[in-house]
Amino acid sequence: MSSTSQKHRNFAAEPMREKPVTELAGVGEVLGKRLEATGFDKAYVVLGQYLVLKKDKELFQEWMKDTCSANTKQSRDCSQCLCDWCEEFL
Repeated sequence: MSSTSQKHRNFAAEPMREKPVTELAGVGEVLGKRLEATGFDKAYVVLGQYLVLKKDKELFQEWMKDTCSANTKQSRDCSQCLCDWCEEFL
């Protein structure tokens, strides 16, 4: 398994609460603004989409590319971050 960023480890290590979408690994200011513009303003809203897609990483990554023009690395980092968070808290 590849190493994860500090941002990823921080996110996956604690409850989500009201974290902004930019707290997700792979989501910076630009993607964050694009996601917010489509109604995905909080990390838990993006998590909801991940769950609606039945935790399918490939489907979620395609959704991110379509929704906010995420590149492959950004969408992969975000899906792995959400997957790890789910393993820890769900």
